[in-house]
Amino acid sequence: MSELKKILIAPDGFKESLRAIDVAKSMEIGVKKVWPNIETTLLPVADGGDGTMETIIGQSNGKIYKSNVTDPLGRKIVAEWGGIDSKKIAVIEIAKSSGLELLSEGERNPLITSSRGAGKLINAALDKGYKEIIIGVGGSATNDGGTGMLSELGVKFYDSNKKEIGEGGDALINLKHIDHSKLDNRIKKTSIVIACDVSNPLCGPKGASVIFGPQKGATPEMVSKLDKALMNYANIIKKDLGVDIIDYPGSGASGGLGAAFMAFFGAKLRLGADIVLDLLDIDSEIKDSNLVIVGEGQFDRSTIFNKAPISVAHRAKSLGIPVLGIAGSLGAGFDEIHNHGIDSMFSLVNRPMSMNDAVSNSKRLIEIATEQACRAINMGLNYK
Repeated sequence: MSELKKILIAPDGFKESLRAIDVAKSMEIGVKKVWPNIETTLLPVADGGDGTMETIIGQSNGKIYKSNVTDPLGRKIVAEWGGIDSKKIAVIEIAKSSGLELLSEGERNPLITSSRGAGKLINAALDKGYKEIIIGVGGSATNDGGTGMLSELGVKFYDSNKKEIGEGGDALINLKHIDHSKLDNRIKKTSIVIACDVSNPLCGPKGASVIFGPQKGATPEMVSKLDKALMNYANIIKKDLGVDIIDYPGSGASGGLGAAFMAFFGAKLRLGADIVLDLLDIDSEIKDSNLVIVGEGQFDRSTIFNKAPISVAHRAKSLGIPVLGIAGSLGAGFDEIHNHGIDSMFSLVNRPMSMNDAVSNSKRLIEIATEQACRAINMGLNYK
């Protein structure tokens, strides 16, 4: 890199602190303190989790809609979703209707939480005539295999007495028959794409209940019960739909919503980051840049598993473009990230501080970290 002319700034959001666009703006301020006349392009990114809908819609001149839905406990709420009219694409985040963020710590109980609200959002998108629906499945509070969502779209779930089972993951242990004959016909004419960054199967030691159940409020006893319930669900799906979903990679995403989307909708699962980056046409921006800056709340070993900064870095490195990373903190195993395309990383924490201090001052800290990183690069350019 002999001369800098253009920098692409493409961070993810800092969870529970800043949206991706706010991170990008703060990074740009830091860059301009070192190179005031350099060309910068801000392109916030996401990977299918929190902020995916806002990022895609914000960068695509799309629309934000509000729909009346129910939260994981059946309470009436208003949830946002987005649409890109030019491409007839709707963008839905499961977390907006069925997410952990909608519940207090004491309310989290995957035995009873339902994904029904997600079905209401899909209905809203179908009513608007969108022909493709991209669904980000991260952050759900549910472990019901998507049965709440499917019920809202016309599927019936019966017990041995031919009565409909209740809501939540616990009810699946009583499931004996699935009637999908009245599944909304519009689904067949709609392309459903699932933005997913996990490959967990539906059941077992790496399944939805064991891996994600505890963060949704499940005790060890609950985890065992939920895993058995999803196992029964998979067996009934195989019997009534002829689809063996139990070990399919990604079927355990979002408490089994991945299984529902694949078995009932024939949906395609793709890495969330790839979906977002392709929609944003980031490759065209990368190839015209001399440096790419990425970022997220923490860089650690988990970052290498299909997170947005790594996906951006892979694309940049394929074109020989250097990549700089800015993060709130550097956690265990962050050094592995160097083998995945990010050349150098800087942390926001520049002195002893509490988490609250770091979050409340994150904009300024991002500016400082980016500025210092750019000064280091500038020193290298000036003293060749």
